Amino acid sequence: MNNISTRTLIMKREFNVKRERVFDAWLNPEMMRKWFFTLEGTNKVTRNNPQVGGTWEIVDHREGQDYRAIGEYLEIDPPKKIAFTFKMPQFSELEDTITVELQELQQGCEMTFTQVIHVSQEENWTESDVEKALGETHDGSEHGWNYMFMGLKELVETGKVSYTG
Repeated sequence: MNNISTRTLIMKREFNVKRERVFDAWLNPEMMRKWFFTLEGTNKVTRNNPQVGGTWEIVDHREGQDYRAIGEYLEIDPPKKIAFTFKMPQFSELEDTITVELQELQQGCEMTFTQVIHVSQEENWTESDVEKALGETHDGSEHGWNYMFMGLKELVETGKVSYTG
């Protein structure tokens, strides 16, 4: 049985819109397909059942390959908090947990994004191998979310995403 290590990724972003608009972008399939693990031009599937115990699925088609992301909602507290699981079965059976918290600001809102990232250790890994894998997964996740959050900001503030990949 493999050991599992975790690392937590925390990111903050400010938006010049009310938090209800950002909250909706996380749950509305029409908005999700424009930024959430996909782009409108490459999206093949966007399914969402935004209730506790409900599931979501995104299938994105890039460079001749389908990428599928799935999860289940753990908590939905409009317009303050969403918590859900995240898994890409073609890469790993491990599920990460993502929490999105939205605070109102004087102007707009602030989003605090937290992802608990799980990495499975190989049998002969040393402590430095584990740290390297955790670091690479953390940095890769942060890089991907940075791009997604640019699209999210553009979508909620302008109504569209101009980035095409």
